[in-house]
Amino acid sequence: MQALSPTDSAFLWMETRNQPMHVAGLNIYTPPKDAEPDYVGRLLADWSQQLNAKPPFNHRPVLRMGRWYWDEDGEFELDYHLRHLALPHPGRIRELLAMVSRLHGNLMDRNRPLWEMYVIEGLPGGRFATYTKIHHALIDGVSGAKLMAQSLSTTPQEDKPPIWAQTFPKYTRTKRASTPPSLLQQLANVARAGRDILPGVGSGLWDIVRSGSDHSAKALPFQAPPTPFNVEISGSRRFASQSYSLARFKRIGEAAGATVNDVTLAICAGALRKYLEAQKALPKKPLIAMVPVSLHGDTDAGGNQVSVLLANLATNIADPLKRLQRIVQSTKEAKDRLSTMPRLQKMAHGIASISPMGAGMVTGSAKNHPLFNVVISNVPGPKEALYLNGSRLDEVYPVSIATHYLALNITISGYGDNLGFGYIACRRSVPALQRMLDYTQSSIQELETSLQLTQAPAVKVKAKKKAAARKPATPKVKSDTA
Repeated sequence: MQALSPTDSAFLWMETRNQPMHVAGLNIYTPPKDAEPDYVGRLLADWSQQLNAKPPFNHRPVLRMGRWYWDEDGEFELDYHLRHLALPHPGRIRELLAMVSRLHGNLMDRNRPLWEMYVIEGLPGGRFATYTKIHHALIDGVSGAKLMAQSLSTTPQEDKPPIWAQTFPKYTRTKRASTPPSLLQQLANVARAGRDILPGVGSGLWDIVRSGSDHSAKALPFQAPPTPFNVEISGSRRFASQSYSLARFKRIGEAAGATVNDVTLAICAGALRKYLEAQKALPKKPLIAMVPVSLHGDTDAGGNQVSVLLANLATNIADPLKRLQRIVQSTKEAKDRLSTMPRLQKMAHGIASISPMGAGMVTGSAKNHPLFNVVISNVPGPKEALYLNGSRLDEVYPVSIATHYLALNITISGYGDNLGFGYIACRRSVPALQRMLDYTQSSIQELETSLQLTQAPAVKVKAKKKAAARKPATPKVKSDTA
């Protein structure tokens, strides 16, 4: 058995019926042109022959003496994890997202490996989707995106085994060395870890107790105002998604001197401001977002390798360009600070800075004194086109976690030249979630107008097509109105 890290274990301890702790990905595919009507059925028939799962898909959680471990499931049943569904007529994106909303609110069985994969057919044109959910204790968003990309092919001619039957290098490196470390080596490892962890804990706790200026771009714990998102939630979910051209975000960033991540935060901030205005609940103080920061570039370890930074979303500023500039100031200060820390110190700092979150959830104080208001994640994805046994992957949407007092989560995932926005929220606490899609589109257009970006990026086209090239690309809009 392999012991879980404290970070991974926390997702199991925090899980309740109203607060499932799994993440998911929704992929939409177009079958090959010569595909038969029973293409999806044949695909599932082929997959059903792959009865053995490999790490991490054969790991189930086991609690021993108050500590969680991963143990290999000796009675793995593929039929339980792989499920075939079809959309009700007329099979629009609306029906697909309504189905994902319902599936995402269901807990997974801890007596089995914590993942499920649904193959969903019935979309127009023969398209189909896969919805794959996996517990956050087993994997984080960046690792999940990498696994998805590695499980697919870069050409339509190549076929790969299904994701649970593949071997992923990251998980083969976690085997123990043949020679156990000596006592001196173990003590040295503990000392090195303590050298990094203790300063991180100290700086995180200092952020909690120190105060910031109302006029500063700096974001600190407990600086966030109460909002309708900071309430207890039910177990039901609503999911909405939308895809945008990455080129639009890059043009905004280049014109404003901001990164794509900062532009993404500013667009989300604009949408949140419009949503709260419509609900007559926009606070005078700016919303604060918790932004996960991946540390996988610093290590080859599995599990969750993340820290966090807090970003001032400047939702109290009406001007979209000034709002973006304030966000750039806020994230730059937070990133500059993290950049001076070793990996373990970054993790310790992030965990310590949000450590009061659990107590706030238990006591209910998070409603009036939230640590932050919303979680916004930006997960990098593959740039090249990918295929599933000949079917082209068209769209990728992340489906994340809503928790008590954080009823809305926004996760963005890159794929090719597009960014897929995924909004997941408590169905009761965040009404009319689909309107966030309209507000997101308006937020992008406002920034483009402020920067006088009224034309699409220049491309070489024939004279008769130049007029069409000047129009900004219209995004694909998805919404769950069920």
